[in-house]
Amino acid sequence: MDWTLEVVIVPVSDIGRAIRFYRDQLGFALDHHTVHGEMDFAQLTPRGSGCSIVIGNLPGQSEMAPGSLRGLQLVVSDAEAAREELLGRGVDCSDISVIDPRDGGTFFGFSDPDGNTWAVQQLKVRAEKPLIPLEARI
Repeated sequence: MDWTLEVVIVPVSDIGRAIRFYRDQLGFALDHHTVHGEMDFAQLTPRGSGCSIVIGNLPGQSEMAPGSLRGLQLVVSDAEAAREELLGRGVDCSDISVIDPRDGGTFFGFSDPDGNTWAVQQLKVRAEKPLIPLEARI
């Protein structure tokens, strides 16, 4: 049986600001932004990912304080290029840290406007073997 992680709730204080950050600065695809009565939520997906984030005011989201999520991790094939891309889009990123010179040991980080923290790990193998093959992407 497959067990797939497909959605992570990210607690934010301002849905519009968070959409602009994740869509416009990080380049996540806005899958939907739904407003229904008192509910206001959006789902965004990083390019090439099978897992999305959800932001908004759904009942489960109010259990976490905005900015309280730590250590979400994105994986890229080239940390230096990814960091330069984010810096060019106005995202404040940490310096690149090489914890281990082998593949998987290079990281940098950033925070969203609420203070939720993200790590970006370099796995060069993702350039040759993406988790979701290009031909399978919608």
